[in-house]
Amino acid sequence: MTATPGPGTPAAAAAAAAGPRPCRRSPLAPTEKDRTDANVRMAVTVEEAPWMGWIVAKALMRFAFMVANNLVAIPSYICYVIILQPLRVLDSKRFWYIEGLMYKWLLGMVASWGWYAGYTVMEWGEDIKAIAKDEAVMLVNHQATGDVCTLMMCLQDKGPVVAQMMWLMDHIFKYTNFGIVSLIHGDFFIRQGRAYRDQQLLVLKKHLEHNYRSRDRKWIVLFPEGGFLRKRRETSQAFAKKNNLPFLTHVTLPRCGATNIILKALVARQENGSPAGGDARGLECKSRGLQWIIDTTIAYPKAEPIDIQTWILGYRKPTVTHVHYRIFPIGDVPLETEDLTSWLYQRFIEKEDLLSHFYKTGAFPPSQGQKEAVSREMTLSNMWIFLIQSFAFLSGYLWYHIIQYFYHCLF
Repeated sequence: MTATPGPGTPAAAAAAAAGPRPCRRSPLAPTEKDRTDANVRMAVTVEEAPWMGWIVAKALMRFAFMVANNLVAIPSYICYVIILQPLRVLDSKRFWYIEGLMYKWLLGMVASWGWYAGYTVMEWGEDIKAIAKDEAVMLVNHQATGDVCTLMMCLQDKGPVVAQMMWLMDHIFKYTNFGIVSLIHGDFFIRQGRAYRDQQLLVLKKHLEHNYRSRDRKWIVLFPEGGFLRKRRETSQAFAKKNNLPFLTHVTLPRCGATNIILKALVARQENGSPAGGDARGLECKSRGLQWIIDTTIAYPKAEPIDIQTWILGYRKPTVTHVHYRIFPIGDVPLETEDLTSWLYQRFIEKEDLLSHFYKTGAFPPSQGQKEAVSREMTLSNMWIFLIQSFAFLSGYLWYHIIQYFYHCLF
């Protein structure tokens, strides 16, 4: 038995000075502030529930429409290309003209997905519509899969550019739903990695010789960084530090192999008096060859790029993507490898400055000779989008019944 200290003992005095002992069995009751915060969080969740439900429902509806869109548009494109093969033999130029129009319509459908989700484009710098009929190479910074969709949108109103365009993209896109369309059109899929680099450049050279001029291509879209910014930035910065090059954060140092091959194929041979781009069969008029380099810089608000999933499902709030153009005459671009490498590095250093200015101010700086930068809002025609979508679904309906008829005749 433990003795209890008496009221007059020193132990009792110490206990009285220490105050009452806390009760270990009873948890502390929540304060009024904690209850208020919990109620606020619950209220916000309840209020956001209908909005979240609508976002999910809208994303599912968009996804269902795009699946249907692909199921009718892509097979219809393939069927038209097959049935037009006799024209390819008789009049190759006319065949590739028709194929280019259908290719542009397909890219227009992809552009419309972002357009109706509120993902629009504001253009800055020089107006590239002025050179839409000339041959050019676009050098574009690469941040996410949405960069391709952005270009598909903002080039739709540039005359025949999209129809006569050749894309250089990562080989993984070959295995997407759009891969077979790009293969037919003549786009080039490049495999990344040091082990494949030299071999892929040789394949690119042959591809240009056999497909660029013979298919009447005019523009080439190239992402010289060789990958997404988030994946290549650390490696690029380490390379820059090792070689005493500028430290870049918004872009990476470009890889120059593909650009070098393109310029040698489309410019150097022209200077020797033979057609630039190799194979010129089927063309009635002589080409003036590659004339322009378009330095293209894509910027997203708060440096938050849009990926292909967002473009398809549309769960992100409406966003304006900003695209800046600067045009260089091909005569101002060096063709020797070392000089070209320095020239490309300088372009991406300028991109770094452009993006730094944009992220600080929300606008690109004015071009040389201008006091104030002027932007141009890019628009798509809703009627044109409706017509190409209607044509796609009507074509799908037509080809389904044609194939069904022949199937019943055979079986």
